[in-house]
Amino acid sequence: MPESSSRPADPRIQTGQSPGAAHQDGSYKDVAQSTVSFGALRHRHFRAYFCFTMLSMMADNIEHVISYWVIFELFRWPELQGFAVISHWSPFLLLSWYVGLLSDRFDCRRVIQWAMVLYFVLTIAWAWFIITGTLTVWHACALLVVHGVAGVLWSPGSQLILHDMVGPEFLQSAVRLNATGRQLGILAGPAVGGWMMWQLGPAWGLVVNAMFYIPLTLWLFTVPYTGHGASTKTVKARRTTWARSLEALREARSNRVIVSMVCLVGLSSLIVGNAFQAQMPGFALRLGQGEAGYSVLLAANGAGAFASGVLLESRGFLQARARTAVVLAILWCTALGLFAFTPYFYAAVGLLFAAGFLNLAFLTMSQTLVQLISPAHLRGQLIGLFIMSGLGLRTFSGFTVGIMGGVVGIQWSLGLSCAVLLAVMLFLLVVTARARDDEAVA
Repeated sequence: MPESSSRPADPRIQTGQSPGAAHQDGSYKDVAQSTVSFGALRHRHFRAYFCFTMLSMMADNIEHVISYWVIFELFRWPELQGFAVISHWSPFLLLSWYVGLLSDRFDCRRVIQWAMVLYFVLTIAWAWFIITGTLTVWHACALLVVHGVAGVLWSPGSQLILHDMVGPEFLQSAVRLNATGRQLGILAGPAVGGWMMWQLGPAWGLVVNAMFYIPLTLWLFTVPYTGHGASTKTVKARRTTWARSLEALREARSNRVIVSMVCLVGLSSLIVGNAFQAQMPGFALRLGQGEAGYSVLLAANGAGAFASGVLLESRGFLQARARTAVVLAILWCTALGLFAFTPYFYAAVGLLFAAGFLNLAFLTMSQTLVQLISPAHLRGQLIGLFIMSGLGLRTFSGFTVGIMGGVVGIQWSLGLSCAVLLAVMLFLLVVTARARDDEAVA
């Protein structure tokens, strides 16, 4: 397929029908998905979007590195560190669905730009309070909350633009590559942030970091993608109300695939999530390692996710199927359960690498399925519901894995959480087997 800067409008989008919504029972054989290696990169605009998104995600994580260090040094208040985690994920829980509705109604470019503006302003605000020596606990709490809200604004619209940019044929490639770029930004953020903090100081490091949000903000003025294709005028006519948001749930609940994928990411986030990462120092000590071992364990999980995106894209493996997504989640859960009890450091590293690999694989596949099947006029809301389930429910995984770790030990808290999740995943596997989704998007 030749490189293109735009794609022809899909006739089904022009009529308001989702390309993947023809069979609401979960069958979507009418959607032609390419297996070309790195197919989405054939689109010139996607290449730019990939790079600018990765840069902004790196800036997001640089801010985490510097701001968390500053509040730790200034206040030495563990509860504030806990609030930082809650403030990051709770906006996804409370607002993702409604922001998805806003993304359905408004130009997604502008929604993302507002998110970038919030990131820029709060980063400069951190720097100002540090330079003037006026940062208080309440300032820190307010800035942490704004950061979480900016993350919510960014998420649904970014997925709608991907769909508009590459179309259903390359959607899985775009989702997977976008997640891989974000993972690379997450991996690079701590290293670059640490260097900037020690070389420039926290305040000036943050000032420089704020500049990294500008390229994506300006680039969005130059491209035609609103996130809605040819259905933009129809979408804008719809009122933004909570009742309209509930309509999306009513229309989606008859589709087993959408319901299964939302439950899949929600339950995995609620029961296990990424709370085990906060317990990584304890696992490193249990395995007879110190700070170096802790860093290796964290890096192994991130490296596995990055390798997943590169390998799956390079070979066109694992086309989008609901049942495959559930199987991948089961394998992820199994890898983490084995990691919880292994006494061998190198085995633990390998299991975390595998867990990172499987995590990105099933998350991107489930997200692709929701986007393909969702009706065009409800796509933003259903993506918002998916994000609320997949990210927002991480707010509570700190209880299942974190607080329980203090009661029964970190091994048993993670192991028991994985066992419960495994039982739930096996039930979901039965549910998805009943849906007519056992044919790949051809």
